[in-house]
Amino acid sequence: MTTRLYEHKIFLEHRTPEGHPERADRLRSLNIALEHPNFADLDRKEAPQANEDSVLLAHPEDYLRSVMRAIPEEDTVRQIESDTYVSPKSLQAALTGVGGAMAAVDDVLTGQVDNAFVAARPPGHHAEKNKFMGFCLFNNAAIAARYAQQKYGVERVAIVDWDVHHGNGTQDIFWNDPSVLFCSTHQMPLYPGTGAKDETGTKNNIVNAPLSPDTGSEHFHEAFKSRVLPALDNFRPDFLIVSAGFDAHHRDPLAQINLVGNDFDWATGRLMEIAGKYAGNRLVSLLEGGYDLEGLAESAGMHISRLMRG
Repeated sequence: MTTRLYEHKIFLEHRTPEGHPERADRLRSLNIALEHPNFADLDRKEAPQANEDSVLLAHPEDYLRSVMRAIPEEDTVRQIESDTYVSPKSLQAALTGVGGAMAAVDDVLTGQVDNAFVAARPPGHHAEKNKFMGFCLFNNAAIAARYAQQKYGVERVAIVDWDVHHGNGTQDIFWNDPSVLFCSTHQMPLYPGTGAKDETGTKNNIVNAPLSPDTGSEHFHEAFKSRVLPALDNFRPDFLIVSAGFDAHHRDPLAQINLVGNDFDWATGRLMEIAGKYAGNRLVSLLEGGYDLEGLAESAGMHISRLMRG
């Protein structure tokens, strides 16, 4: 397997207030983990910055303009929503996250690599069609899915989101779209309050598998085996996108699910089997949450390692 990693220094320049969980140290901790010899063969590339129009694949133009207007010109950190902040380089960072996701789609769908991981921030899966929230500005996974469909004619895209917080933004964007299957495992009750099993979309293309607080590996595996994997088998995706949040790790301060690194290795393996079965191994993974530095480094490291091993 050939795995490509997209990264960029600009992601460190999206600033949030002191003590905010979504901070630049998240990527620094992942970089330390990637110094291990196991990652010597990882193909690391600088993510390109997308043009602003790329955002319109998943968001309307007035929303893009609202994000652009929110970016401060002076050297400050501005609160734009209850827990979402921007600084002067935030738009550039967010557009580079979009660019990394689109470049990963290009690489995988043209056969340059088997799979790719985009280590970007800010994350994206809480960004609804018309609303920034939950640390997120642009929905990278949704943009990547639309890009794969529009540029490469991909018919059926599956997005699997295992972040501990429900990917309400991705669900919102694809609620009426049977060409995209959205599957999510997440803690419930928890922010943002969405993700019940009966939220299925108008075309039954939304599959939620909520997990109760203080559960762990067994319940996560069961949710995958009973809801996510059967839905993927039924859908037979041409292309797979992972919203890879690592905040269901037992060390994470923002939730109460008790996974370990091996669980992310296992889930990665199951999704790679689906990609191998239906999608010619074509899989792109995008970093979402994960706020304990040690837990993130361990879990993301095992995820990337599994992508590389096949």
